[in-house]
Amino acid sequence: MIWRPLGLLAVSLAGLAVADTAAVTSFTPAQRRYWAFQPVRRAPVPAVKNAEWVANPIDAFILSKLEARHVPPAAPADRVTLLRRVSFDLIGLPPTPEEVDAFVADRSPQAYEKVVDRLLASPRYGERWARHWLDLARYAESEGFKSDETRPNAWRYRDYVIQAFNQNKPYDRFVKEQIAGDELWPGDPWARVATAFNRHYPDESNARVLQQRRQEILNDITDTVGSTFLAMTYGCARCHTHKFDPILHTDYYRLQAFFANTAADDDIPMDTPAERQQYRARKAVWEEKTAPIRAQINALLEPQKKRIVKEFFDKYPAEIQAAITKPAAERTAFEWQMYAKAKPYLEIDDDQAAHALKGEDAAKYRALLAELKPFASLDPGEAPVGIGMRDLSAQAPATYRLAVGAWDAPQEQVQPGFLSIVDASTPKIVALPNSTGRRTALANWLASPENPLTARVMVNRLWNYHFGQGIAPAPSDFGLMGGRPSHPELLDWLASEFVRGGWDIKRMQKLMVMSNTYREASTFSAEAAKEDPRDQLLWRFPRERLEGESIRDAALMVSGLLNEKLGGPSVFPELPAGAEKPRGGWATSAAEEQNRRSVYIFVRRNARYPMLEAFDMPDTHESCGRRNQTITAPQAMSLLNSKVSLEWAQAFAGRVLQQAGADPRAQIERAYRLAFGRRPDGFEKDSILTFLAKQKQVIAGRAGEKLALPRFMPEGYDPAQAAALVDVCQMLLNSNEFVYRN
Repeated sequence: MIWRPLGLLAVSLAGLAVADTAAVTSFTPAQRRYWAFQPVRRAPVPAVKNAEWVANPIDAFILSKLEARHVPPAAPADRVTLLRRVSFDLIGLPPTPEEVDAFVADRSPQAYEKVVDRLLASPRYGERWARHWLDLARYAESEGFKSDETRPNAWRYRDYVIQAFNQNKPYDRFVKEQIAGDELWPGDPWARVATAFNRHYPDESNARVLQQRRQEILNDITDTVGSTFLAMTYGCARCHTHKFDPILHTDYYRLQAFFANTAADDDIPMDTPAERQQYRARKAVWEEKTAPIRAQINALLEPQKKRIVKEFFDKYPAEIQAAITKPAAERTAFEWQMYAKAKPYLEIDDDQAAHALKGEDAAKYRALLAELKPFASLDPGEAPVGIGMRDLSAQAPATYRLAVGAWDAPQEQVQPGFLSIVDASTPKIVALPNSTGRRTALANWLASPENPLTARVMVNRLWNYHFGQGIAPAPSDFGLMGGRPSHPELLDWLASEFVRGGWDIKRMQKLMVMSNTYREASTFSAEAAKEDPRDQLLWRFPRERLEGESIRDAALMVSGLLNEKLGGPSVFPELPAGAEKPRGGWATSAAEEQNRRSVYIFVRRNARYPMLEAFDMPDTHESCGRRNQTITAPQAMSLLNSKVSLEWAQAFAGRVLQQAGADPRAQIERAYRLAFGRRPDGFEKDSILTFLAKQKQVIAGRAGEKLALPRFMPEGYDPAQAAALVDVCQMLLNSNEFVYRN
């Protein structure tokens, strides 16, 4: 290893020598041999003794390691368990009793494959898999920090991701759109919205040192791109060369330089040219009819707007003020960055100015608004827009390596570049009329079949979501601290197959869930556990608790309350009693809108929806490659004691009464079919019959108490019996069988 004498500490860990500077001019043999940086090699499918167990090459790779350790795979899961498992995995919802019956009755060899194809073709698939990607994109609809203001139209990125998964968009195109959709497909509004992947940074609107704000945003983008697409912990190289992995200090800023000229693009037109022309024509009519009234409103508000703008302007440092006031033709590329960051706060809308009106002016403003009301039918409102990122021009400001990551301590200038250990070549960048073209170069490199990381990272993510753990254990960290893959040959075979198959995500998932490895039971074996206690060899299917979104969606579906509407603005379910209304606001939606799938719940960065937060929804300030799995008292309280869980149970009980009638035995059977997809055994049925009888007596003895009754009750049905059934339904929704994927 060659070091330049900069007087800084150099350390060597596990044979990987690193330094605190960008002065590393070569990498050690150990670094160059590290598995993640090797070209993807398609290993031959291994031969195994128990060849009849092999449904596809995945099984051969898994079984070869099991046989080497003399560990037999588990028996196949029963059909109900398998259908429930694959339904939750692919669409995030349980199968209906009718779907279970059809699968159990279909004894053809293609029965399971038909189920998989049906689920992959469902529009529910995109809603399920978008949620995984939104974790990576640190998706939120507010700014974060103290004020946590709403970020309008952020939801369009969520809809883009849902559509991309439902359309089975090739992953290489998916990557390119999110990095440089505006440069590569400028005429496609959804490709421009895709760039909102990098718009989901938290941002402090009250910060006045815009140079620092810009640097923090660039840091966030750099870290997120590095971890999401390359599974590299780039953030560790912000202040110095990475202590464990061969990521140079300079590499951090070379990656950042691809984004040096980006700025928020919050007005992407989402309508067609014809629709836009029609909208403008309607708007012109409204403007003409209301011009005299609006002129009076403007006269009232303009002084307030000027005052508010001046207050904002005066708080900026002198160099920012100079950039704002300088003639456009004289601004440098960096000054354009400062101007673009300040501009939204120097454009005060009517509502903000109206809040400052007092006395007679406020009364006059209200009167003028009343005069506008008769013209409301003429007003087409706001044109549909999306948000994303764009370059401000074809000229980027300089990027510097920053001493210890400090925004005001620039060192030498750096140019855009890739991860040096993988590709030290100079990117070929072609400037565009209104963009630097830098992100196109990065997008093409990321999505290249020759990139050893991108395909490996994505197939490992898919494996992680299907099997509860990645082949490489840390989906967003392929570095030394992330751990080595348990089946490196299988990982490379999958990555090779992914690229060969046209980066087809659904095809790759089908391959995984069609394997006998996926179809194993979760049955515990003490002998196998002695050999492989963590089930890294996958001798059984790992049992795992569902995410909060799937638990909530399943409860809504089983209770008959789920609103299956696709896409559109986010919804605001009612907050639990006693919950403080979050800063930034929480306008509770109409009842039927509240029961939409959890992916459509508004994501306020500083105050996630309480139930989802209790069930480990990640902090949206940073990318999350793998959610925590905790078991806590608030989770139990959320399902047992909350108003909404009782409403689910009441609706569930009403549905059971509608479908099963008054016979308690039929009610129990139907409740089990709806909740678990299976019939209760004799012990379960007898236990619940006993509970119903005792609970009915307890409830009947509480005279005068308001009962929690089913939403539907047959005429003349005993209220105490009905309330006892609600308790049974709530118990089923709280059971491990309901909240776990077996």
